[in-house]
Amino acid sequence: MGTELKLPWFEKIQVNTSATERRAATYATRRTMKKEYQAAWLVKALQCIDLTTLAGDDTPGRVHRLCEKAKRPLRDDIVAKLGLNEVPKVGAICVYPTMVPHAVKALRGSGIPVASVATGFPSGLTPLPLRLAEIKYAVGEGASEIDIVINRALVISQDWQALYDEICAMREACGAAHMKAILATGDLKTLRNVYKASMVAMQAGADFIKTSTGKEDVNATLPVSLIMLRALRDYGVLAGFKIGFKPAGGLKTAKDAMSWQILMNEECGREWLEPNLFRIGASSMLADIERQLEHFITGRYSALVHHALA
Repeated sequence: MGTELKLPWFEKIQVNTSATERRAATYATRRTMKKEYQAAWLVKALQCIDLTTLAGDDTPGRVHRLCEKAKRPLRDDIVAKLGLNEVPKVGAICVYPTMVPHAVKALRGSGIPVASVATGFPSGLTPLPLRLAEIKYAVGEGASEIDIVINRALVISQDWQALYDEICAMREACGAAHMKAILATGDLKTLRNVYKASMVAMQAGADFIKTSTGKEDVNATLPVSLIMLRALRDYGVLAGFKIGFKPAGGLKTAKDAMSWQILMNEECGREWLEPNLFRIGASSMLADIERQLEHFITGRYSALVHHALA
């Protein structure tokens, strides 16, 4: 889905930061969903979650428990009282490369894809041959989606050809696996850099552009997401390809899920509310969504400890 590197598509872009922040601030107040409408939006949100564990103490057991939650993210009584025809499931499980085979085994037959971070996550500063080898390892272990991290230094130095060439090499290493390009926007300094990096990643063949690793000081924000969506939209007009979007890092609550869904719907349209074009990188968000849905059907809030992830 990529193109050759086309500098005129983004080189002279200007971004009005104040206007971007003002517009982004309106999304949380633009629409108010209540009762069954809010419940429907929250069920749709959980179907777009990449349920994630990227901790230094991850174990096969933890991954297995998370996969079981991914297959049945809502308790049976909540599913029944919502009147759902089938149990919803999350968009994907996202893990480190060494945990991929454990996730693949646990999810076999569920239809839930396994995503793996790669390319020296989260810094992306290991030598390129090692980053490409890590992609190939994760794909070989069964990952069908790869979340790569870009070299932020190439954005800051405006070396677009080098950035393009690296991402193209990563795209080739992914083979048939979908590639999500993590921009680590908190490290990119300006919204102009965010737009430009988004455009280069898409030109190099990214299937999704993703805000953050979750390890930066500043992760997903609505202003940054708005600029990435404008780049995504512009790329669609210029290249004729639909690219997906994934906010990640700092999204924890059902309210966050609603805010980003409204952003997607307003900027890109209803089609971008489906998991083939929209994912949310999160873990604790699922527990709060389940809690809010329980409140909808019972009228009472339960403690979060009653909605464990695993």
